[in-house]
Amino acid sequence: MAGKRLRKIHEEINRVTHYSIDDAVKLVKKYATAKFDETVELAINLNIDSRKSDQNVRGVVQLPNGTGKTVRVAVFARDAKADEAKKAGADVVGAEDLAEKILAGSINFDRCIATPDMMGVVGRVAKVLGPKGLMPNPKLGTVTPNITEAVKATKSGQVEYRSEKAGVIHAGIGKASFTEKALAENLKALSSVITKARPAGVKGTFVKSAFLSSTMGPSVQIDLADLQK
Repeated sequence: MAGKRLRKIHEEINRVTHYSIDDAVKLVKKYATAKFDETVELAINLNIDSRKSDQNVRGVVQLPNGTGKTVRVAVFARDAKADEAKKAGADVVGAEDLAEKILAGSINFDRCIATPDMMGVVGRVAKVLGPKGLMPNPKLGTVTPNITEAVKATKSGQVEYRSEKAGVIHAGIGKASFTEKALAENLKALSSVITKARPAGVKGTFVKSAFLSSTMGPSVQIDLADLQK
């Protein structure tokens, strides 16, 4: 059965063909046939030198249709700001006690936010959170006095993207159960922000290639002309 399925996929999806965004979304949804709601992911290969700090591409984008994923948020805050975080829907709130839990290996959250006055405490767990991409960062809006706004944005479909060593950005843009229109809108929102984040030092073509896939499904190459409209 698996062999027949793969043959059918290869007959319909040509690996050298560059598909429009709409056609790529349609194909990825068609072959997302797992027994769970697969995540649809966009992979963009950038023409950057990741060894140069000024060419690392990183940021956040609010997807118009959310991610379909439940995001657990931790907040480093004290007193009134801690109460504000809890009211906004944060899953974990604390100060020194939260740092101790993290150092003990308890990291049951997907994003981490901190008020500016807490960065001294957060610094104690930088070696743990940094490699996991969880370290609060003012450039990403995760070090902020506007706790309510930050928590709600994170919970409602904000996606963080960052270039890896090979210059590739991977980011989920929704679930296979989303409509084609919703996935296409999310894809365009993410690709638009990444395209505009082109570092000044990059020469020539910035986006080298882009692919769309689901968790268990095939990868489909996207037409760059359509992606960059």
